[in-house]
Amino acid sequence: MARLRESYKNEVFGSLRDKFSYQNDMEIPKLEKITINMGLGDAKDNAKMMETAVEEISLISGQRPVVTKAKKSIANFKVRAGMPVGAKVTLRGENMYVFADKLFNIVLPRVRDFKGVSKNSFDGRGNYSIGLKEQSIFPEIVYDKVDKIKGMNIIFTTNAKTDEEAAELLRLLGMPFEK
Repeated sequence: MARLRESYKNEVFGSLRDKFSYQNDMEIPKLEKITINMGLGDAKDNAKMMETAVEEISLISGQRPVVTKAKKSIANFKVRAGMPVGAKVTLRGENMYVFADKLFNIVLPRVRDFKGVSKNSFDGRGNYSIGLKEQSIFPEIVYDKVDKIKGMNIIFTTNAKTDEEAAELLRLLGMPFEK
């Protein structure tokens, strides 16, 4: 069992029940999935960039990503419907907890001048988003093999009803929020 999942069952679950005084254990918020998305606008010109992005995301997440394709043609960006424009992976279960543990304890502290992540990135329904500017902060990525710095979005989807409950869940799991 992943270390973070064990921590959730033993400590976080009880703390959330006490703080918000839930009537039923099924009301207690939990992490449902983590989605990692990397948009690649330049991939339309360079097919090799899409291959490296897919390889990097699979190294980071431990799961093979899906190549996302453009839904509409946009003449100004020289994009046709069906062209590959990004890659995404959805983590659930054990992989999700392993990735979250690695992100909270290894990756985010490696960011230069890191003071914590913003508390303003909740969407109003208990989901949280982080944008990373470069993929090289992950320990699996070999910096010498990186041809272009690419950013990514990481979305934490919870079943919390409010942002306050989701923030407390993520804080107890180890998310380093700024003070």
